[in-house]
Amino acid sequence: MPRTVVRMPLRGAASAAAGALVMLLGAAAGPASAGGPGGDGAVVLRWKPCAGATQADFECAVANVPLDHARPERRTIELAVIRHRAAAPAERVGTLFFNPGGPGGPGTVGLPELYEKFPRALRDRYDIVSWDPRGVGESTAVRCFDSAAQAAAWQAEVPPFPVGEREQRAFTASYADLARRCERRDPELLRHISTADTARDLDLLRRATGEERLDYWGISYGTLLGATYANLFPERVGRLVVDGNVDPQAWVNRGATGEPALNTFLRLGSHLGSAGTLEQFLDHCGRAPVTGCVFSAGSPAATRAKYRSLLRRLAKRPVGEWTYARTVSEVRGGLYTVHPGWAGIADTLQGLWDGRAPVDPGTVAAEPARYPGFEQSIAVLCAESPNPSSPERYPGLERRAVAEAGAMGSWWVWANEPCAAWPARAARPYTGPWNRTTAHPVLVVNTTYDPSTPYASGRAMAAELGSARLLTLDGYGHTALDNPSACVARHVVRYFLTGALPPVGARCAQDLPPFVERAPEPTPPPASAGTPTRALPPGGAPELWAPYGVWPPEVVSGLLPARGAVPKPGRR
Repeated sequence: MPRTVVRMPLRGAASAAAGALVMLLGAAAGPASAGGPGGDGAVVLRWKPCAGATQADFECAVANVPLDHARPERRTIELAVIRHRAAAPAERVGTLFFNPGGPGGPGTVGLPELYEKFPRALRDRYDIVSWDPRGVGESTAVRCFDSAAQAAAWQAEVPPFPVGEREQRAFTASYADLARRCERRDPELLRHISTADTARDLDLLRRATGEERLDYWGISYGTLLGATYANLFPERVGRLVVDGNVDPQAWVNRGATGEPALNTFLRLGSHLGSAGTLEQFLDHCGRAPVTGCVFSAGSPAATRAKYRSLLRRLAKRPVGEWTYARTVSEVRGGLYTVHPGWAGIADTLQGLWDGRAPVDPGTVAAEPARYPGFEQSIAVLCAESPNPSSPERYPGLERRAVAEAGAMGSWWVWANEPCAAWPARAARPYTGPWNRTTAHPVLVVNTTYDPSTPYASGRAMAAELGSARLLTLDGYGHTALDNPSACVARHVVRYFLTGALPPVGARCAQDLPPFVERAPEPTPPPASAGTPTRALPPGGAPELWAPYGVWPPEVVSGLLPARGAVPKPGRR
C-alpha cells in the first residue's frame, strides 16, 4: 500500500496493478545462507550476516518449504528470511514476526526500511523476523521476464490506468500479454502462492525459531495474512497485531455466486479511503501557510479548486512525462505516509502547477537495482480474490467509482483489470470462517483516514475475528507503524509484553499533524496525582497516560473527526 516516497503502496511504480497494497521499500541483496528441512520435516534456519548494503546488523537465512503443503514430499521452494536480534539480549522475551504488506512486499526489504519505526521496547526485547513470501522478492519468485531491465522496460510502457477507449484497449492487451508470459514460466508456482500457503509457511518459520505461539505484527495485506493464520492455527496465536486492515470477507467475496459484481478494491472501499484522505490533504494544505504547504491557495475551498483545475489542465496537456493518470497515481501513493509524503505531494503539485516536471529519480539509473516484481502482487491477488473476468466490465466499474470517489476511483478499478486475463487460480485458498476462537485476542489498529484500507475495514476486521479489540488512530495515512503515534506504540508494547488490550473504544492521535514540523511537547500529569510515568519497569510494560493522546488544540483547530464519527469522503 511509497524520500520522494510515493506508495501505491508500491513505491514509484509505473503500473497500476503492481502491488496495489504493497510497501516496496528499496533495494536488498539476496539471502546469505541456506537451510533445509530437518529429519521431521521441520525447517532449519542457518543464519549469517546479510550481504546487502541496507541490511547492516541484520542476519539472513534461507528456508526450504513444500510448494504444496498437502504434498510435502514433492517440490520444495526457498524462502528468503531476515532477522534483527533483540537489541537488549538480557531482556529478550522471544521472536516477533513482521509482514510489510503487499501482496508482494518483500520482508528482506521492508524490515530494514521500517525497523527503526518499531517501538524501542520491542526492538530491545524481541528478535524481529521477516521474510519474502513465496512468489516474491528473493524467495522462489514469480518472474515473467528474463531480466530486471526487460521487466522495467515493459512496465514503463503501461500507464497507471488508461484514459479513453484507445488506452483501455492497449492496457487490456498489455496485461493479457503479461498473463501469457507468466503462465509460460512456472504455471505450477502460480497456483501455490496464496495467502493460505504463506500462512502455512509462517507456521513452519515459527517452529524454526523455537516459539510455541506466534507473535506477529502485520501491516496492510499483512493483516489478511495475520487473520488467515489466526483461523488456520487459532491455538498457536500469541500476540497478534493487524495494522491497516484488509476486510477478509471483502477480499475473498465469500458467498458470492457467479461473476463478482465489483472488483476487489471497490469491495474493500479503497477508492473511498483515497478520496476521503485526499480531501483531508487538500483541506489541511489550504489551512496551512504557503511556507507549510507550497500548494496552498489560501483556504481549503480554494485549494480543492486549484487541484481540480490542475487535473483538468493535465488531462489536456501533460507536463513532460507527467500525465493526468500519472499525477493521480502519484498523489494517491503519496497519501500513504503523512511525513514526509504529504509535503512531497504538495511540492509535486506546485511544480506541475508552475509547468515544471518534477525530477524523476527512477529515470536516473540505466538499469533497475533489483527485479521490479510488479507481477508478483498481481499473481497473489488475481489467483485468490475474485474479480470480473471480462475486460468489458471495467469501464462501467470505473464510471461508478469515479461517481463515488472522483479521479481516485479510476486507479482502484483498473488496478484489478489484470485479473481478467490471469491464467491461474489458487489451489487451496482460505475463504473462511474468520471467527475461530484464538488462544489470545487480536489487537486491530486502523487510522480513521487511510487511503488504502479504510477505517470501515478495520472495524470489519475487529468484528469478524473471533476475539479482537479495535484501537482507533485519529489521523491519516496507511498504517500506524508508518505514521507514528507514541500513544499507539504504548498500547502495542503493553499488549505484546503483557497481553493487556486497550480499553474498549480507545483512540489515539498521531505524533505530528499534517504540515506541522514539530508539535509542542505534551505535559505529563504531576507525580502527586498518582499517575504512571514513561519508565518501562524491568520485564514489564509501559503504563498509559489518560487521555490516550491528542494534538494540542492550538496546533490544529477542528482537525479530528467527532468521537465515534465514521469518515465519509466527499465527491472529488
